[in-house]
Amino acid sequence: MKRSIVHLLFPCAISMIFFTIAFTPVDLFGCRTRGLLALSVALLSGLAGIATGLVGLRKRIRREPRSAWWMISTVILTVPVAGLIVLA
Repeated sequence: MKRSIVHLLFPCAISMIFFTIAFTPVDLFGCRTRGLLALSVALLSGLAGIATGLVGLRKRIRREPRSAWWMISTVILTVPVAGLIVLA
């Protein structure tokens, strides 16, 4: 259960935060603030995705069975980056 929380729920929470910010009305935060918040969350997610990808790749090379969990986290963490590109 702990592994699924760390590798699934935390990355999904970051993606949900990004899309919540992206789909809030402009009147709530303002255009610039909303864009900067979405950009910062996407940047944080992208950097975390790179880090988890490197850890997963290192574990894959060592043939450790937990490498799949790290790659799943990497895929989930790239969703806000792709969303930023599509929505921009």
